[in-house]
Amino acid sequence: MHCKICGDSNCKKHAFLLGQTKDLKEFSGSSPPEIFVGKWDYPNVYAGILSPTEYGNTKIFSSPEKWHESKLGIPKILSLRKQLIYSRIKSNIKNIKNKNFEEAFKEIAMTSKPIATEFKLKKSILRNDERESSVPLIKNAGSLEYVRLEENTTINPKVEYLVSDEDSKATSSIEELDKSGIDTSTVIKILSAGLIGLRKNRKLVPTRWSITAVDDTLSKKRVEKIKYYPQINEILVFHAEYLGNHYEILLLPEEFSFEVIEISLKNLGIWHDYETFFGRKDYASSVTGAYYANRLALSEYLEKIKKQAKCIFFRQVSEEYFAPLGVGILRQLSREAFQKQPERFSNLNEALKSIQTRLKISIFNYTEKSELLRTFGKQRKIFEF
Repeated sequence: MHCKICGDSNCKKHAFLLGQTKDLKEFSGSSPPEIFVGKWDYPNVYAGILSPTEYGNTKIFSSPEKWHESKLGIPKILSLRKQLIYSRIKSNIKNIKNKNFEEAFKEIAMTSKPIATEFKLKKSILRNDERESSVPLIKNAGSLEYVRLEENTTINPKVEYLVSDEDSKATSSIEELDKSGIDTSTVIKILSAGLIGLRKNRKLVPTRWSITAVDDTLSKKRVEKIKYYPQINEILVFHAEYLGNHYEILLLPEEFSFEVIEISLKNLGIWHDYETFFGRKDYASSVTGAYYANRLALSEYLEKIKKQAKCIFFRQVSEEYFAPLGVGILRQLSREAFQKQPERFSNLNEALKSIQTRLKISIFNYTEKSELLRTFGKQRKIFEF
């Protein structure tokens, strides 16, 4: 039988893409670029490079920024993800013994442009449905024997400088990369590959953890400054929707505090986390990674307008969102909301009425759970003491 794409009578490459076989041991293509570090069996984890079996501008295969910008639907995103092959090794987080892999892995982590790469696997590809709420689907895993970059990588000078600076703490490097305009997804890759921080502390970081670490670090640093800004003087409401995720964002004229309430329309499941002006010391274990992605988008906006506010994210999740695609799309959706002109209100009731017009369930499901609404208007100002 001839291949439907190229006509070759023995084409394993395109047969793989068409879902007809998994017998693919050698292939080449342009990594988007994307790496992935798992958390299973930590500190001995799977680390690898993802690539399709095609060349060209493949960035959209793995970029939440591009998915959101192009408004791709879930079927299209899943179709792209299914074409990626996860060529991986098992390694201790502190010592990658496979130097051939280590070199290519780190180069791909540092670049932000697709890079042509050749792979040789030890065995045929295995089905590997990597399902994490923080990361996009990874379908096809293969044990890597050999990898070779087929072209030179293009690396931002700021990235090269901070990777070579082994006396700078990871948090400082993350902040410097962000200030230099390096996109969040690339900063996450660099941290995950163990390329920044003090020399003695450098190690592989599971991708899920690095996503939260970057969002948390960048937002926390901004919030430190935001708490010294004056409060907003009116109530603001922002909203945006993508792939069945609908956000209503309420900003109130009080000192900084932050809350996320998520409700699924499928079963009315509720996830809820918050922090006061004094922050939180533990992980947001209910909302998990989305909490920090939302807080990053909020802190970027408040820093831009040089104001502080009490903020509540209402997230409504419809059945349209049938496949988790990672918190990256929620970060971008939150950023989209803050790029719009807000609705402005002089009282809370009017703001909540407006929000209700765009929700499919009663807003009471949110307001009864909100800790920040319970205290709104009841805090005494410093000058009142």
